[in-house]
Amino acid sequence: MSVNKIILLGNVGKDPEVRYFDNGGAVANFTLATTEKGYTATNGTQVPDRTEWHNIVLWRGLAEIAEKYVKKGSKLYIEGKIRTRSYDDTAGNKRYITEIWGDNMELLDRKPEGSSPNPVPFPQPPIESGSTQNYVKQPTTPITPPVEGGQDDEKDDLPF
Repeated sequence: MSVNKIILLGNVGKDPEVRYFDNGGAVANFTLATTEKGYTATNGTQVPDRTEWHNIVLWRGLAEIAEKYVKKGSKLYIEGKIRTRSYDDTAGNKRYITEIWGDNMELLDRKPEGSSPNPVPFPQPPIESGSTQNYVKQPTTPITPPVEGGQDDEKDDLPF
């Protein structure tokens, strides 16, 4: 048995570069930085922060989401697998590159002040042409008034 799984939590180093194919598929490439905080050893030696840069590759729907919402500096959670590929540079030397092919991504940035809690608009039903009727979402849980004659009726001084 073998497992190829990686989990990264870091900051985006550059805006995603997204390419679309003739078949409608998309691929996004960007870098993600993960940093281990430095510390002072017991003998007084200062160990500095250590930052690793990861090449992230997202396909199809994740690539489109990255194009819309991911920007340089965004904080992301990425799950995926490690892939290594090789190519020949202009001098004919074989070069290797390690990439993280993302299977799952979560945006961890805080929402800007004043923004709605859910940026995806609530679906509106079709309105007949010429209609001026507005759509109002009904509550999903019915509101029930308190039952008269309960134990709490004697304790409060409300008129109902």
